[in-house]
Amino acid sequence: MRTTPFPATLRRQWGLDLSPGQLYAILRLRQDVFVVEQNCVYCDVDGRDLDQGTRHFWLEAEGSHDPIAYLRLLEEPGGTFRIGRVVTARMARGQGFSRRLMLAALVDVGTAPCVLDAQTYVAPFYASFGFVAEGEEFIEDGIPHLRMRRTP
Repeated sequence: MRTTPFPATLRRQWGLDLSPGQLYAILRLRQDVFVVEQNCVYCDVDGRDLDQGTRHFWLEAEGSHDPIAYLRLLEEPGGTFRIGRVVTARMARGQGFSRRLMLAALVDVGTAPCVLDAQTYVAPFYASFGFVAEGEEFIEDGIPHLRMRRTP
């Protein structure tokens, strides 16, 4: 018996090395969840996806090249990393895919400090990786968030 109905392959790619098809599939997943499903009109394409230091992590379902879960890791000035755009397709939720992506990204982060802006309801998920809330809850694009930091 399988432990998950969606066996998935982990992919990691530098922003400059993404193919047009890979970038399109990633942007489509982010749009489907963040813009359409969450009914949040915002500018997802922020100019950071193709930055030299941007790393993309995603999981592809067996037999597909489309991402079912994704996150983006940015290098910020001063040696800090930023995790963002953590997303899982509706049909693939509850399978531990976001956890798998976080673990992969944190290997790249190593002992460097790392920040993220978490939707408040998933702050406990990020806390399980050692992230601690900084400051007060704030509203971003109509959704409550918390800034969180993980330090070595």
